[in-house]
Amino acid sequence: MAYDLPSLHALAKLPFTGIVDVRSPAEFGEDHIPGALNLPVLDNEERARVGTLYVQHDRFLARRIGAALLARNAAAHLEGPLAEMPPSWRPLVYCWRGGQRSGAFTTILKQVGWQGETLRDGYRAYRRLVADFLYETPLASPVVLIDGGTGTAKTRLLGALAAQGAQVVDLEGLARHRGSLFGATDTDQPAQKGFETALAMALRDLDASRPLYVEAESSKIGRVNLPPMLWQAMRRARRVRLSAPLTARISHLLSAYGDFLAEPARFEPVLEKLVRFHGHEQVNAWRALVAAGDYARLAGELIERHYDPRYTRSAPQEGDFELPLDGLGEADLQAAAERILARFGA
Repeated sequence: MAYDLPSLHALAKLPFTGIVDVRSPAEFGEDHIPGALNLPVLDNEERARVGTLYVQHDRFLARRIGAALLARNAAAHLEGPLAEMPPSWRPLVYCWRGGQRSGAFTTILKQVGWQGETLRDGYRAYRRLVADFLYETPLASPVVLIDGGTGTAKTRLLGALAAQGAQVVDLEGLARHRGSLFGATDTDQPAQKGFETALAMALRDLDASRPLYVEAESSKIGRVNLPPMLWQAMRRARRVRLSAPLTARISHLLSAYGDFLAEPARFEPVLEKLVRFHGHEQVNAWRALVAAGDYARLAGELIERHYDPRYTRSAPQEGDFELPLDGLGEADLQAAAERILARFGA
């Protein structure tokens, strides 16, 4: 009998000892139920081959070939990842629609003696819950934005707030991107669906009576988009606006962007994008600073000539709470977090 997943909250108390995703690695990589073990019954190429046969040629042949491939792959899983599973293992198994792939694999598991069940409507059922939560349900917690110019250590301040018990969601961490022209990290960003799963899990258990602290962002972080409900809540939010001395901001950026400093070639494609804003002469001067390894001067000039003017034009004329910082060390950020919590609450 198939299992119905009633809500995202139900994931925390499933009556199963594991979750198995039998979709292809590409499907799993785009998004999956948190904590799922990927045991593909068809790999990427096999799924494409069987799907093409099914749609364009002979459905019976597609099923026969698919069954043979599934049996071989299931045998490999039984002899590999599942070899040490105890008799008491009870997995929830899903594929795209809760159909043939998960049903066939669950039948094999039951023949072994494991009491597995399929997820009704498969991944689609889970995805509907995520979409409804993020796109149809207003955010319950009041939002407080941590805002400020580039290099004011907003992400680190979020960490200081979390350490003092505040509700915090690090949107840039979930997006694996630092939210600026130089924001790409040395890890790939998640797909949009994968980002939304991570975001839904982060927002799922919020206490609506307490504020949620997030960093001020645009509606897009790198290549992923913020769901409209969250973005609207952020636009209505109260705002903490940070400021700090230029020298402290430069020092912070040199630490935060150490991956760029270790691979100077990564500067070039970003600097090329700045030509349309500042012209070839200025950008060539910044290229010379990269070549000379003068990253402190580069950071200072980018702050003063690129980032701050744009921030001044786009930021609200008045923030709810202006918070000037003398420095950006850990003690400074802990003290700043205390002041914020005293004003807005934990």
